[in-house]
Amino acid sequence: MARKSHTPGGTKAAARPRVRLRRAGPAVDERLRFSNITAQRRDIHVVGARAPGIGDLYHRVLTLPWWGFFVMLLAVFLCANGLFAFLYSLDPGGVAGARTFADDFFFSVETLSTIGYGAMTPRTLYANGVMTAEAFSGLGLVAVATGLIFARVSRPTARIMFSRIAVVAPFDGLPALMFRAANQRGNQILEAEASVSLFRETVTLEGQRMRRFQDLKLERARQMLFTLTWTLIHRIDEASPLHGLTPQALEAMAAEIVVAINGVDEVFGQRIYARHGYLPDEILFDREFADVLLTDEAGRRVVNYNNFHDVKPRADAGFD
Repeated sequence: MARKSHTPGGTKAAARPRVRLRRAGPAVDERLRFSNITAQRRDIHVVGARAPGIGDLYHRVLTLPWWGFFVMLLAVFLCANGLFAFLYSLDPGGVAGARTFADDFFFSVETLSTIGYGAMTPRTLYANGVMTAEAFSGLGLVAVATGLIFARVSRPTARIMFSRIAVVAPFDGLPALMFRAANQRGNQILEAEASVSLFRETVTLEGQRMRRFQDLKLERARQMLFTLTWTLIHRIDEASPLHGLTPQALEAMAAEIVVAINGVDEVFGQRIYARHGYLPDEILFDREFADVLLTDEAGRRVVNYNNFHDVKPRADAGFD
């Protein structure tokens, strides 16, 4: 029997858009995905939610980009010194050696940072009172700034890379959805676990449109040691939510396949998380991944991440 291309449901596949890939760097396609949904996305406008109060300030500070974080610290530092310089200026002559507002400002900087060059000193009761208040405030500001920097630096991060393309190809006689992940640090991620879900829009019998999440069972959802690469496989059998779905159907229902991986980083000693989403045109049929685990002439194991996102046509594409 002649071979033919199949979709997950066994029907003939329609023409699919070509996807250009780079060998390194970020993905060419930066479309918004359900897997990276957040209230901070520009395409999402949240109304009716309670305005974030002081209780959310810590979270907002931790999520600022580094440049924004240091700009915020600089603004707080300058404002605090400007405030105390204004208080010093209310008592002309209260600070020995200070003749202008700039002198009061730099005296405040010396006090807040506990430098104390000795050229300017408080000499009145009022100036000494302001200096005492500033020294006490400085303890809190330095402690908070140090804690925030430590919290940002010590926060564990995952350097897990996902293939930009998922493939559907035969696996043990059945079509299977396959994609792969890599631990770019090359250390051990202990007790790594993966979960995959199909996100799609459906219409209920009552005519209500809603988004449903259906789990996709993996051949191996847990790995004791995740060091280099991991190919995740979902067999598309009759129990699979992908059974019978064509690429056109996935596109029509705004489907997205989302994968999440978590595990304990052996260096941080804490659990890390990573996730990625695949849109319908990023799922190629009758393709297979290029090899990334090779052996050089010296017999050493080589991991070639230049080929990590590459796919190639199968020599025996399709099923009998």
